[in-house]
Amino acid sequence: MTTIVFIQVHERENLIEAELPKDPTHAHLHSLITALGIEVDQHTFIFIDEEEEPLVHKHHEPLPPVKRGCRIHVSKCRKIKAVVHFLDQTEDRTFAPGTRVKKVKAWAVKQFKLTHHDAAEHVLQLCGSTDRPATDTPLHELTKAPVCSVCFDFVPEKRVEG
Repeated sequence: MTTIVFIQVHERENLIEAELPKDPTHAHLHSLITALGIEVDQHTFIFIDEEEEPLVHKHHEPLPPVKRGCRIHVSKCRKIKAVVHFLDQTEDRTFAPGTRVKKVKAWAVKQFKLTHHDAAEHVLQLCGSTDRPATDTPLHELTKAPVCSVCFDFVPEKRVEG
């Protein structure tokens, strides 16, 4: 029996569907990644889903539990700094590369002390653009190596003028 996973590589657009054997080891995962033509060196970090810390290659030791359909993130960033601007305030925090935009928004809501109603009416928009990434977008999709940071403006989703 195998487990289907999706490998998401920093600065590549598409997910790669792959299979890991039952009870996979670190060696299984590294072999799979290199067999897919993905370069892994000392500056490459591998994360499972939204885990805060990268895997440490331990050859034949088992991987932490890997759920069917999880994302394996291969990134050149160990952490990604997210900067969020709201009105005249700015807050920043580092996140794991696999962290999704919705988690950054939830953090920003707490930092800026928004009410539930205000939070529902605001979205994160990339600074200097009109691009509003989907809430399930991992942060490393929004960065370009060697820069391991992303900037957001916390803006109203839409304005209804009367």
